[in-house]
Amino acid sequence: MERTPEQQAQIDMAKRLKKKEVVDKKIAAATEERGVSILLTGNGKGKSSSAFGTMARALGHGQNATVVQFIKGRKETGEQLFFGQHPQVDFHVMGHGFTWETRDPELEQKAANQAWEVAKQALTDERVNFVLLDEITYMYKYGYLDADDLVEALANRPAHQNVMLTGRTAPRALLDSVDTHSKIANERHAFEGGVRAQAGIEW
Repeated sequence: MERTPEQQAQIDMAKRLKKKEVVDKKIAAATEERGVSILLTGNGKGKSSSAFGTMARALGHGQNATVVQFIKGRKETGEQLFFGQHPQVDFHVMGHGFTWETRDPELEQKAANQAWEVAKQALTDERVNFVLLDEITYMYKYGYLDADDLVEALANRPAHQNVMLTGRTAPRALLDSVDTHSKIANERHAFEGGVRAQAGIEW
């Protein structure tokens, strides 16, 4: 039997009310107040962009942030140029070592250790509300850092501190420890269609 528009409207309204009831219960149950750890992985574009966008949101609320970029590119990135001079941001880029163009294991190990020391300090600093560890997961892929050290630092950080971590893949210990894990898929990319990388989009 075909429903009348009025009957369908009533059914749709009942579904919306049921969904609202479920959401309201989840909101009421979420009473814990603390910082969260968020891991962004996957082959798709947008992991770092998402993390920097979230940091901009935190800055808008007057929070202090620390950025540690574990991969050094050929050029200064737009985010470094923009956020690097921000009074609420402590911005660090690997001074040497791991890049996408060269491989020098000894230099990379030294650079990874130096960057991790900066990250560890941020993860113990009560004044820092938001920590971004950009492309850190590559340090575990290539064996330069110990994932257990990161998991321990995340567990012992100040209770209010939010942390975002990015990279294509991540060790199981990290995947199992974070509060939120989002995986960004790659459905299509302009570069594969012959479009050159450009400032403001890729860096």
